[in-house]
Amino acid sequence: QGPLAASGGGSVQAGGSLRLSCVASIYIDRDYCVGWFRVAPGKGREGVATRDSDGTTNYADSMKGRFTISRDNAKNTMYLQMNRLKPEDTGMYYCAAALPCGANWTLGYKYWGQGTQVTVSS
Repeated sequence: QGPLAASGGGSVQAGGSLRLSCVASIYIDRDYCVGWFRVAPGKGREGVATRDSDGTTNYADSMKGRFTISRDNAKNTMYLQMNRLKPEDTGMYYCAAALPCGANWTLGYKYWGQGTQVTVSS
């Protein structure tokens, strides 16, 4: 467990959409990098999407064009809009924050918490 809690996952048919939310119990200010990560069945953690402190976004190649990361600073919340879902997107999704931001788009994330399960069926 930790200061960030993801929610909004569920089971969906291929081609469907989900919107994941992440609420932080500590204040994640605009200097932080924020991101979403996934643990797929039988695999390790991988980067899904991140947003740098300057607003630059990064996506895994397989998610690019289908997923969108965003944040609402007033609500201390980040989101992952997931469209045109595929069975390969299945996994446990975690949100995380980094301060300072790492040397590349998936490094430096030390604030974690509860994940949310996404299951996409064919």
